[in-house]
Amino acid sequence: MSTSVKDYYQILGVSKDASQDEIKKAFRRLARKYHPDLNPGDKTAEEKFKEINEAYAVLGDPQKRAEYDRAGTAYEFPGFEGFKWSGFEEAFDFGDIFGDIFGTRFGAAEHYARGEDILMEVELTLEDAFTGVTKPISITRTINCDACNSTGAESSQTCPMCRGTGKIQTSKGFFKIAQTCPECHGTGRKITSICKKCGGRGKTVYTESVKVKIPAGVDNGSIVKLRGMGNAGTGGGPAGDLLIEITIRPHPVFKRKGDDIYLQLPVTFGEAAFGAKIEVPTIDGTAVMKLPQGTQGGQRFKLSGKGFISPKTKHRGDEYVDIKIVVPKDIPESAKEAINKIEALYKEDPRKGIRRQ
Repeated sequence: MSTSVKDYYQILGVSKDASQDEIKKAFRRLARKYHPDLNPGDKTAEEKFKEINEAYAVLGDPQKRAEYDRAGTAYEFPGFEGFKWSGFEEAFDFGDIFGDIFGTRFGAAEHYARGEDILMEVELTLEDAFTGVTKPISITRTINCDACNSTGAESSQTCPMCRGTGKIQTSKGFFKIAQTCPECHGTGRKITSICKKCGGRGKTVYTESVKVKIPAGVDNGSIVKLRGMGNAGTGGGPAGDLLIEITIRPHPVFKRKGDDIYLQLPVTFGEAAFGAKIEVPTIDGTAVMKLPQGTQGGQRFKLSGKGFISPKTKHRGDEYVDIKIVVPKDIPESAKEAINKIEALYKEDPRKGIRRQ
């Protein structure tokens, strides 16, 4: 019988005053990294895995750890010379340690799963998106069957394969571990007569009307989530969510970019030339804007705080007004004479700088 001189704390990467929970977490992390099933053919990983299990066999047991701490590096642990795996797995809860490695949670149904989400589209006007709105919608989803309590069984008996335990013994690499029984999916019961209401599915289809509160400031592609309003889960898993995707109908006047609004504002030649006070439509009313004398077509003005309220910052965006000078199509002779007189007053060539030399 040999004497080990290994520093088990160093092997697990923990301090000597580490709690039992910290030791267990360190072992889990290293076991996932070096497990032979995840490193096939890697002898180095296999040896490392044996080493960390040796360390955990001592430090994971409070009594053995106390003996090790008293003896220090001269601690003698029987059974690790020519390390044998046979029977070793019985000393530890490998179902708990390696459940996440092998994809099985012991004592739980094999098909335990969260329900699927449901995605629906709701179209809003720009005004609804600005103010927020409550929309009634109809949804069809699966729910747990109340007749059989989602088991799918009208009657059942003890599963003959696992004898009601919900587990069967199987091998994974070096270990003999318990896995969920494929016959009863971990329930320990086998259906002898299926539920007439759900046809053995454990779920039924249900249609209902719900009111969805859509907050102010949503934009195209925004998602409003109603938790637990999706399809029912499996094996006791939680229901999915109802996801409402927002689509905003194009507006005849306004264009939206983020929290800002853009508007093309038609003005007359006189209003642009002489200046004017003009009423400008906004998403929640009207605002008066002063147009300066000599305003040019395409010139942009800003109305601060007349855009959308940001759902995140609660700050309001701006409205940008682009000027479009409208020239009448039918001009009377008297007006033409007046326009000619105005043209004669132009002192600069408006196209200077763009003529070809």
